[in-house]
Amino acid sequence: MFRGSVTDVFFDLDHTLWDFEKNSRLTFEKIFEEGNIAIDIERFLQFYVPINLEYWKLYREEKVSKEELRYQRLRRSLDATGTPLDDNQIHLLSKAYIQYLSSFNHIVPGALDILNYLKPRYRLHIITNGFEEIQEKKLRTSRMRKYFQVVVNSEMAGVKKPNPRIFQLALRKAEVAAKNALMIGDSLEADVLGAQRLGIRALHFNTNGEEEHDHCKIIHHLDEIKHFL
Repeated sequence: MFRGSVTDVFFDLDHTLWDFEKNSRLTFEKIFEEGNIAIDIERFLQFYVPINLEYWKLYREEKVSKEELRYQRLRRSLDATGTPLDDNQIHLLSKAYIQYLSSFNHIVPGALDILNYLKPRYRLHIITNGFEEIQEKKLRTSRMRKYFQVVVNSEMAGVKKPNPRIFQLALRKAEVAAKNALMIGDSLEADVLGAQRLGIRALHFNTNGEEEHDHCKIIHHLDEIKHFL
């Protein structure tokens, strides 16, 4: 479908290649154990996962700061489980979470296989809304950094996906025209619609159970990319 016209493939990182949910769970298990916090991890994550997605949406929309995101997602999740922690404890947990998160290196099933398949055929890049201080470490610890020529994050761009400026920066750094680029990511709003506004084609790796749509082709496993590239 895209063969012959696409030269550069841009990937989102978290939830698309890097297994955020698994690594996040392991991080919470570690910091709760170190902090001697008695909490049912399954019950905590039932609250945390949707709250975290909610705050990332607010962060993309410039409605909360990085600090508010990091604090509120923990405060609201812990309050929902009835775990009484004061503000100082929340801030310490938040700091420990960021410190340890990128030390885990689990990737989405099929990630290395598809990167090895694409690398000889296309130039590969990353566009991520993640924080600059940890995204490079995630790529290094998961041994994926060598596959990518350009890595653009929201702090570098000064805006977050779906803002067109982050895609413009990525295209400029990769020295590729929008018509020759493809974006692959898990978020319809941030990755697909954001890319399409600039004329970049997209594949939606629907890992979040978003509703079916006709904005672009939808895949549910990374191996399906081979049908298009």
